[in-house]
Amino acid sequence: MTGLPPAAGPAPRILILGSFPSVASLRAGEYYANPRNAFWQVMEGVFGVPADLPYPERLEGLKAAGVALWDVLAGCTREGSSDASIRDAKANAIPGFLRDHPTVRTVAINGRAAEQWLRRVHPGVWETPGVRVLSLPSTSPANARLTVEEKVALWRSAAGKP
Repeated sequence: MTGLPPAAGPAPRILILGSFPSVASLRAGEYYANPRNAFWQVMEGVFGVPADLPYPERLEGLKAAGVALWDVLAGCTREGSSDASIRDAKANAIPGFLRDHPTVRTVAINGRAAEQWLRRVHPGVWETPGVRVLSLPSTSPANARLTVEEKVALWRSAAGKP
């Protein structure tokens, strides 16, 4: 399976990294297409981009807010959408993205699996000058221990929003 290309405006300040798109996202060609994933609700709470807009408008709203989306992995073999079943992983060029987008000041990692993969394939990202790397709670429906409101609060503080 091959993932999605990065979604970024000309001068992103925040790069949000997932691990690899779900089956629903790959099928739709859209980041966070699973309606049970709280990602777009969290983005509405943090950046004010309405979750009920059509996908292209939500994506443009995030870009206008200085947010880029991508995944740690460019491709893999996987049964279903579970990160635990990822095999034969191929990494995206995250260091190259940061080099090409020097305006990025924060890498926000969406969940533990994405953090584990990033540590495995690009451990040097944490030493990128001028960039802070933050591990945030996953917006996945598999992470049910936090409410959407709790996730919004944690993501807001990481984004420097009160």
